[in-house]
Amino acid sequence: MIRANENYNKLKASYLFSDIAKRVEAFQNNHPDRPVIRLGIGDVTHALPKAVIRGFQTGVDEMARDATFRGYGPEQGYAFLREKIAAHDFQARGAEVSADEIFVSDGAKCDSGNFQELFADDIRIAIPDPVYPVYLDTNVMAGRTGEFKDGRYESVVYMDCLKENGFLPELPEQEVDLIYLCFPNNPTGSTATKAELEKWVEYARENKALILFDAAYESFIRDESLPRSIYEIKGAREVAVEFRSFSKTAGFTGTRCGFTVVPKECMIFSGSGEKISLHAMWNRRQSTKFNGVSYPVQKAAEAVYSKEGQAEVKKLIDAYMENADIVRRTMNTLGFDTVGGENSPYIWVDGQGRDSWDFFDLLLNKASVVCTPGGGFGKCGNPYIRISAFNSLENVTTAMERVKEALR
Repeated sequence: MIRANENYNKLKASYLFSDIAKRVEAFQNNHPDRPVIRLGIGDVTHALPKAVIRGFQTGVDEMARDATFRGYGPEQGYAFLREKIAAHDFQARGAEVSADEIFVSDGAKCDSGNFQELFADDIRIAIPDPVYPVYLDTNVMAGRTGEFKDGRYESVVYMDCLKENGFLPELPEQEVDLIYLCFPNNPTGSTATKAELEKWVEYARENKALILFDAAYESFIRDESLPRSIYEIKGAREVAVEFRSFSKTAGFTGTRCGFTVVPKECMIFSGSGEKISLHAMWNRRQSTKFNGVSYPVQKAAEAVYSKEGQAEVKKLIDAYMENADIVRRTMNTLGFDTVGGENSPYIWVDGQGRDSWDFFDLLLNKASVVCTPGGGFGKCGNPYIRISAFNSLENVTTAMERVKEALR
């Protein structure tokens, strides 16, 4: 008989954002006269930049003519896009990354979830708490986490991110094999300095560990002293893989395009300790399981790096960061401690002892505003909520006025 992967039974009942959607739907059904403003899920709301649309249209037009039509493209991505990424996102900042180390994909979520396929079932993983749920859930599905007891999986090394440590994960006291880091962090909005990342790179090198570094929100960093890429750190090419996305940067949440960097120096090990090229493994995995991102989408992504595209993307990011500033200042004025909102589009709000789902329900029912309960990101997230800056200025301003009335 066909049997199930019973590791799926270890997952919590449903995905965080599915729970939120159900609660919001129930509220709307009961209160159809009260329009809801969504500041929960990190989905962009502004249209794609004009330069991106023109790039898209160019790709579509080429697909409409036999002379320029393209069928299967390279699974790793077209060279025209990979070269732009390497030059603009890395080399321009002094980070050594070549075009053939970049793998274009349909998003950082897919890549960060799929990458764990390359590793042995019994590796020891370290994951921040709170953090983006995909890192943990995909390892649960793979059978690496043990049973779920008292709010945590018994075989996972959790790195608590608390107010006391500036919401930054600390080096594990025991040896681990795989480390997940996310900066600017989702959900807390915290950022890491070069000195802080240097500690992680050194730890990984000493322990023959690997860092999976999620930099999906790097374009929101305003402080020029902060690193945008882990490859700005000496030695990181030997021990780190980096995920990035065009979703929040240029509005590609519905268009789907991102990329992963796997340096050629990055090695993992066989059971007998022999070095194995991670670059070669990921290339093999992608060539077998992925047919590449569509040509028009890659032309659209290429347009992000044009002069006009860069100006338009900056305008988008500036608009979201203006929203973030409004949210942060409003919650501070109401007496709530916050993190994020200065180098991140997320604002992490201390609920002053409230359960995070109770705080979520309070804002939904009294203000018709949707946030994200911090408890959905891990045990340490429970006293907090995450408010997203991804909406229009008008909606964010209205939402904060409602929140003021609800919390006074």
